[in-house]
Amino acid sequence: MESNSRKVGPKSNSRRGNPGLNAQDSYGTVPENSSAFCSFPPGVPYLDLSIFREEGVKDLIKKRSKDMYQLLQDVRFDGKYYRVKCVKSNDWVCCWDLAVRVEFFGKMQGVTIYPNRKVLKDEKTIVYKFLILVNPYELWEEELVSKFWNIQERLEYLIARILFHECIHVMIALGKNLPEGFGDTDISLEFRKILETANSEKLDPECREVQFRLWNLVVFGSSDEDNEEKMFMRVLEIYEFLLNEKYSIQKTGKAFGYPMGNKKIAGKYSWMAAVKTGGSRQVEKKVWKTEAMRLRRALVTLFDAIDGELQSGR
Repeated sequence: MESNSRKVGPKSNSRRGNPGLNAQDSYGTVPENSSAFCSFPPGVPYLDLSIFREEGVKDLIKKRSKDMYQLLQDVRFDGKYYRVKCVKSNDWVCCWDLAVRVEFFGKMQGVTIYPNRKVLKDEKTIVYKFLILVNPYELWEEELVSKFWNIQERLEYLIARILFHECIHVMIALGKNLPEGFGDTDISLEFRKILETANSEKLDPECREVQFRLWNLVVFGSSDEDNEEKMFMRVLEIYEFLLNEKYSIQKTGKAFGYPMGNKKIAGKYSWMAAVKTGGSRQVEKKVWKTEAMRLRRALVTLFDAIDGELQSGR
């Protein structure tokens, strides 16, 4: 594959062949015992987080997504794993465990950690574990304070909003990894439509432009050990990650009345994607930053084109 070619490689419309990035890819590996790295935001008054009611949070989510409520219905927010789904396929049982923990840890709203699957050969069982960390550090923001004077209601609303976003990632992963048909929810089906639209023939120029910019950034951050196949897979992973975040952010924004436009999403996540490609090992920092800006512009064009196609197809 030539780095100066816009043909980034064959496209795949398969939702199973293009795994998206997990939270470890996006934010760095988070240890199971996160208390080691968590710290209370400086200048923020102390608050005992135990004042929120789990059922209050779940009720807020239930009003916005019954599928998501069913996922969380039996999960306590105590950091322990609870089994949320089991399906049998070809004599094997696939199970998913979910843990949710609410705590302050700097200025990252939430994290979903996707550990590697655990295969129990004797029991013919495959277990996947998700850990969602919810950080309501924005509790004292002016807009939230003016909307909810009662701090318990404000805390429950904020936790529900963050958890809603993170659970979208979980539900998309369920739809991708469970046997066909077993993980389908409204959310997973909607995201599948986003993928199909982005990878459609009509949007091929916009898709190729984003992948070309990602390819250049991956080349800029490559090491001697990287081969073209590995680099191309990285392009596809980051590409789907960007689509995943666009959908998750805008789905959450629509549900909770906090809309975010394509320009803002592209600005934030193009920079994150550029960092995840490996940095500027092979070029000057200025060249790398220029390519990251080109990625941002290409993303806005792609995101706008996706929205246009989805709206015209209604």
